[in-house]
Amino acid sequence: MRKSLLSAAFLSIFALGVHAQKIETRPQHSANVGLTPIKQGNWMVGGSLANIGYSFEGKAFNINLQPRAGYFVSNGIAIGAQANLGFTAVKGTDNEWNYGIAPFLRYYLPQGASSTGRFFAQGDIGIAGSSVGKDVSLALGANLGYAHFITQTVALEVTAGYNYTKSNVNLGDKASGLGVGLGFQIYLPGKK
Repeated sequence: MRKSLLSAAFLSIFALGVHAQKIETRPQHSANVGLTPIKQGNWMVGGSLANIGYSFEGKAFNINLQPRAGYFVSNGIAIGAQANLGFTAVKGTDNEWNYGIAPFLRYYLPQGASSTGRFFAQGDIGIAGSSVGKDVSLALGANLGYAHFITQTVALEVTAGYNYTKSNVNLGDKASGLGVGLGFQIYLPGKK
């Protein structure tokens, strides 16, 4: 009797230990954050890792990397700067490498918000250049996106938008097109 009671106790403790390990190793897919990451005084650092687009005028396909940093000047409103580094394949001409820098303004929309995600609108205006020409051009962008928080401070983002460049490089006077992007942001708390 004593052996069977001891065996049952040992098996129960073992089963609870195995069950506890399964819960601890489960990956986190979302976090309930509310307004905490986008409060005034916080910082955001990250960027778009896969920004893919198509230009209407030049029949060009491009892919960009856009590191970004910003500061929340008010709840839900961030200003900052982003670098644009990319590659463009243009039909009928040489491929080109692109670069640029642009200040941006991002507004997190209160409508459609959930405890784990936020819609946002972002606009940027800056300068851009290319390996094909020596001219610097005006670059504009308008994007809508969604940030899904996987932890209290990290969000995965998807964006879609319109980009415009005014230049005299390879595609004539202007280039415009649509793009989609995937990326992430890290939200850092400011000083209290």
